[in-house]
Amino acid sequence: MNKPAKIYTGGAEVSVADKLAEAQAERLEKKEDQKMASRIPKPTGYKLLIGLPEVSEMTDGGIIKAAQTINDDSIGSVVGYVMAMGPDAYADKTRFPSGPYCKVGDWVIMRTYSGTRFLVDDKELRLINDESVESTVEDPRAIKRR
Repeated sequence: MNKPAKIYTGGAEVSVADKLAEAQAERLEKKEDQKMASRIPKPTGYKLLIGLPEVSEMTDGGIIKAAQTINDDSIGSVVGYVMAMGPDAYADKTRFPSGPYCKVGDWVIMRTYSGTRFLVDDKELRLINDESVESTVEDPRAIKRR
């Protein structure tokens, strides 16, 4: 009976088949990430691409929210993650004399229902004007719309 081929990695014995399967899974995941990234629009002009946070399916008291409530909470979000910025965002020194209000990777507070809303792979994104950012926030979980 043939034993599966083994290789040694950092002192651990791993089968060649497992290592090949792991490499193939990594390649597929990278390919999916690239495919997803190619579908996300790149903002132009003074627009910011904002990703909205996932909405909790339960209330703080443990009650499961209705699907419509979850949807309403999502589209009415005042918090978003800056995914990308157009080349002209915050470029006007007369409108933004102290510099940009935010940068890529920041969580921001914006006006409710602001911007152009759209879905990419069932995730809601928005394109908002650079001047629509009200502030940045360290922990977006602490922010609730009133």
